[in-house]
Amino acid sequence: MGMRKVLAGLAAAVALAVGLVLVLPSGDADASGRELSHKAAAAKLRKANIGWTSSGGCSNRHNPTCTSFRGIKSGTIKGVITLKKASKCRLTVTGGTETGHAPGKYSHWNGYKIDISRTSCATRYIKRSFSYIGGAKWRSAAGNVYYDEGDHWDITYY
Repeated sequence: MGMRKVLAGLAAAVALAVGLVLVLPSGDADASGRELSHKAAAAKLRKANIGWTSSGGCSNRHNPTCTSFRGIKSGTIKGVITLKKASKCRLTVTGGTETGHAPGKYSHWNGYKIDISRTSCATRYIKRSFSYIGGAKWRSAAGNVYYDEGDHWDITYY
């Protein structure tokens, strides 16, 4: 048994003993953390065997046809890597922090969102693993939202 499992078991036992509710990781990550450069985020995705595509064949954050990771939260990258590991699906990122997405605090531009291709494997995993919350949206136990936009999944890591 690995040290991580031992510690998780110990934490659960302590929480139970003192009457606390303990929430353990559920297959995705929160988006707290620092902002990454495009190069650093791309390297993490490449290491995890996650591909990405750009309709414009570029990574300029100010061009809406590019796919940029400049300013993406480290937790967003960790989240999509965790999704790949948990789902065992091939994932392709189609949108990052480039301009052209909807604004807001938890937006693509601010580094909290990432788009992935809608594959049957990813769709099956998301719909079976997370809670349906209406409007083509599913929520993980960690509170992250997976929105089926027809040709891709728009994922918000909080």
